[in-house]
Amino acid sequence: MPGSVHEILHIAPRVAWEAAKQAGVYAGDTLASEAFIHCSALTEVMSVADARFQGRTDLIVLVIDARRVGPEVRWEEADGQVFPHIYGPLNLDAVFKVLALEPGPDGRFAFPDQVIEEQRDGRFVAEEEGQL
Repeated sequence: MPGSVHEILHIAPRVAWEAAKQAGVYAGDTLASEAFIHCSALTEVMSVADARFQGRTDLIVLVIDARRVGPEVRWEEADGQVFPHIYGPLNLDAVFKVLALEPGPDGRFAFPDQVIEEQRDGRFVAEEEGQL
């Protein structure tokens, strides 16, 4: 489970992550429209998931090392909280884990504990490969 002050989290559709791995960078769904990628701290990510994505079954959580992010990361106030925003395309080498994010029967999320991918030696190793 993430917990370092340098770790930030981003909720994404699985299909967007798969496309990013092919493209070599991740732009999210707000970089073009808002000029940044929305992220969360560990303490915020589940409330964000429940508020914006309740019931969706196609989501993952990218665990990002903020120290490795190429573009600027700014912590900015929104809705009475402070959130990290990435001002540019996310370089994939900053992502070190990908977690499954599945809703419970009520549509709400609990913090994911299933690692589905992990970066090793510059590539993403999937759980299915039996290497995690």
